This record gives sequence, structure tokens and C-alpha cells, in this order.
Amino acid sequence: MSWIPFKIGQPKKQIVSKTVERDFEREYDKLQKLEDQTKKLHKDMKKSTEADLAMSKAAVKISADLLSNPLCEQDQAFFESMTALDTAMKTMDSFNQEKVNQIQKTVIDPLKKYSAVFPSLNMAVKRREQTLQDYKRLQSKVEKYEEKEKTGPVMVKLHQAREELRPVREDFEAKNKQLLDEMPKFYHSRIDYFQPSFEALIRAQVVYFTEMYKVFSELTDQIDQAGLTDEQRQRESEAKLNELRALSIVADD
Repeated sequence: MSWIPFKIGQPKKQIVSKTVERDFEREYDKLQKLEDQTKKLHKDMKKSTEADLAMSKAAVKISADLLSNPLCEQDQAFFESMTALDTAMKTMDSFNQEKVNQIQKTVIDPLKKYSAVFPSLNMAVKRREQTLQDYKRLQSKVEKYEEKEKTGPVMVKLHQAREELRPVREDFEAKNKQLLDEMPKFYHSRIDYFQPSFEALIRAQVVYFTEMYKVFSELTDQIDQAGLTDEQRQRESEAKLNELRALSIVADD
């Protein structure tokens, strides 16, 4: 969102001090940035949870494909390993879904609700600006009659202009004061509002990864019966691959 004041003729009398206007612009600019950051965070959190779900669903699909591999019908050890993997992936997907649901309720939904407050704030600022323009217009009108010769008709019009100005001035001063009082309060309240959400996010991640450590530790115990290191497994794979390359049907021409 952006705030661009209307361009009109300025009255000679400065009706809003530069200090007040500078304070107002500073506080509103902070809220503009807060709105942009909140929207971006909401969007990024949604993308993150969608990616999490896609990852665990893909892992379940891969384990299911491996389990349906014809090799499982021929090799009991491979079948048992793939069964253990499939069970682990389904457990991971279940815990991941719980984590995402928790993040949706405690982080994403509160971010959405918080973002929904800004349109009302922007409208309040717009109304303040519109009232300010009316104030300036009527102040210019008063000044115009004040500069004229003080004849009877002019004095009548001056009185009418001042009466027309008075409620508009009071309305602007009330709107301006309210915004100057409440914008800093709204900005500082963000910490109390978001802190529980981010604490919940951390707890959800801790619970998930704690459970995943248990799941994959059990999976390792089930499939790592040979007790080979990663380097040994890599050398074993290279040896098998070399045997395949030695076959005439894959030999280079």
C-alpha cells in the first residue's frame, strides 16, 4: 500500500505542523512495511507447507513403487527392506500432515487474520487525508474573505466560511490525534500477537523432527543388517556397476 496526498492549493496558514506531518508519515510508513512483510510471510509459509506435503507424498509414492518392484517377489531380504521403508514413509507422511495442520492453525491462519486488519487502517488514513483536504480548502476560503474589504456581505460570507470550517477542523484534529495515538500501539502490538505463533511453529518442528529421528533410527536398524559404512556401500555399488558394464550388451561399440 502507498499513501500519496492529493495535490491542491495550499492555504497561507500552516494548519498541520511539519513535525506532526513528519511523525504521521513515519508511523504510517512503518505500518506499510509491516503489511508488506506480513503478506510475504503468509505467502512463504503457505509455500513451505505445500512443499512439505508434496515431499512426504512423493516419498510415499516412491516407497510404494519400490515395494511393487518385481524384485520383491524374488528377494525376501529386499522385500523386507522395502516394506520397512514403505512403513517409515507412511509414518513420516502422517506426522508431516499433523505438523502442517498445526502450522496452519497457529501460524498461517493468524497471519491471514492480521493482514485482514490493514484495509481498515488504510481506509482510516484515507479518510484523514480527505478531511485534511477539506480543511485546507475551507481554510483557503476563510483566508480569501479575510483579505477582502470588510463590507457587510463579505463579513457575512466570512462568518459562514468560519462556521463551515469549524466542524471540519475539529473532525480532522480528532482523526489525526486518533491515528497518531493508535498507529504506534498497533505497530508495537505485533510482538505480542506473533510471538505465540512463532513459538508454536518451533514446537511443531521440534516434535516432527524428534519423531522422524525415531522413525529413521528404527528403519536403519531394520535395513542396515550388514553394518556397512557409506563408503563401503559406494564401493560395493561401483563394483556391481562395473560388472554390468562388462556385459557385452552394454559394451561400447
